[in-house]
Amino acid sequence: MKFTKMHGLGNDYVYVNCFEEQVDDAASLAVRVSNRHTGIGADGLILICPSDLAGARMRMFNADGSEAEMCGNGIRCLAKYVYDHRLAEAGDEFSVPGEETFEASLQIETARGVLTLGLDIDDDDKVSRVCVNMGRPILKADRIPVAIGAERIINEPIEVAGKELVMTCVSMGNPHAVFFCDDLNEIELGGVGPLIEHHEIFPNRINAHFVKVQTPNEFTMRTWERGSGITIACGTGACASVVAGVLTGRCGRKVLAHLPGGDLDLNWCEEDDCVYMTGPAVEVFTGNWPE
Repeated sequence: MKFTKMHGLGNDYVYVNCFEEQVDDAASLAVRVSNRHTGIGADGLILICPSDLAGARMRMFNADGSEAEMCGNGIRCLAKYVYDHRLAEAGDEFSVPGEETFEASLQIETARGVLTLGLDIDDDDKVSRVCVNMGRPILKADRIPVAIGAERIINEPIEVAGKELVMTCVSMGNPHAVFFCDDLNEIELGGVGPLIEHHEIFPNRINAHFVKVQTPNEFTMRTWERGSGITIACGTGACASVVAGVLTGRCGRKVLAHLPGGDLDLNWCEEDDCVYMTGPAVEVFTGNWPE
């Protein structure tokens, strides 16, 4: 089976072109290829599938084999693959309302629906940077979902390992709990992350993010991803964090997010209520999986 290793800010995935390859048991394959000691090594597996609705369809599996609804860094890389390998024809230019214009566009089908992406094309006719219209954030508790007696989860206390934390919850097609703090170095992410992910109030588990706001237009974050553990970047989590920052009065709608793997430009646009995320996409290497 041919595969391609790609990453967005170090959030790395194994990609399989299902226009050409067949994958019978994606969940099991995700576990094997993601293993950093006995496999290829990745945060998960992403299948690039044909679509009747868009240029391609994305299916994303975490390192533990569970299928996720969305992946912000993953979809940027998938769009690069689709364009660079000519799996679909690019559309016209793409613009963030009142902001930057990208010279080409693609539509990708996801479990969240069809998303539109803008593409920066370099001199070699390859994609170097991608902007994703991530859609409107989902804020109703029962749709995130969070099993708690409130319509929205904003500055809501949660008890974890005998300590009270304060969270704001947002879905970007997949669920996120955002915790603002003053010192990221004090967070024992490997200990608290799985406790939050598997907390009883999250029926579908959840991604956990700890965020320090430096200025109204800049924050730094660390992530525990549902099904993958500590990752050095999470695109949907960064989008959820800017929404949480606005809802709690901590930041503005346009933010530069610093993640351990690099930076993302975020814009929760007032004109259409959609979150736009812009960042790089990199192809690392290709190979053949012997199974």
